[in-house]
Amino acid sequence: METITLNKKDIYTGNLILVNKLYPLKNSREENKLSLVPLNHQYKDTLLEMKTANMLEHLVNDLKCDEDIVPVSGYRSYEEQKNIYVDSLENNGKDFTEKFVAVPNHSEHQTGLAIDLALKQDNIDFICPNFPYDGICNVFRKKALDYGFVERYEKGKEAITGIAHEPWHFRFVGYPHSKIMNEYGLSLEEYIDFIKQFQYENRFIIKSGNKTIEIFYENMSSQLKTIDLPDKVCHLISGNNVDGFIITLWGNNL
Repeated sequence: METITLNKKDIYTGNLILVNKLYPLKNSREENKLSLVPLNHQYKDTLLEMKTANMLEHLVNDLKCDEDIVPVSGYRSYEEQKNIYVDSLENNGKDFTEKFVAVPNHSEHQTGLAIDLALKQDNIDFICPNFPYDGICNVFRKKALDYGFVERYEKGKEAITGIAHEPWHFRFVGYPHSKIMNEYGLSLEEYIDFIKQFQYENRFIIKSGNKTIEIFYENMSSQLKTIDLPDKVCHLISGNNVDGFIITLWGNNL
């Protein structure tokens, strides 16, 4: 067995952190150990968390859609988010802003895990870019699941997410979480709650090719906790930004 130690302070970092109106981003970029990189040489000012940028580039290359789909907004600092929020209040009013623009420190864009995309055209709206449900955009939307991205703010989930329907906003949660969320029709808020029913003893199990993937939740009521994981099994640990960790195991020994 491999013994790992979980630290409560780390529940605010990872691919699956929930950032919304109820749960703000707790740590600064430095505290989150957030490694930002440019999306690619063409969009040097569009920054994303390193793994997010890497997977997005692979997705775009796979679909060969770099001439059709363009990035609009990636990582934003607190100051950038504050300025966008204030400008929207002045130019678009309170109702519009509360639907489409998150309050500073409550925006997924500050995590580096979110990207707004648009169908390439002459005029692109920064707040509400066009990303339709047909053509290459919908091909992208479906394929994105294989690369760990979900359409974060789907229609019908507004009361849960606190944000209006945003077809252009994609969030990296990682595979297989993206596939599970899509299959079960879950927003990230719902997925965080869904996984809580699966503890170490009754892990959520799926098959991916010839490999088994197991997922479980670990509550952090104490500052430190040790758990034993099977030998020779890969694992990924993400905080949920709420109260614990989501741990993903995969390998041939499960």
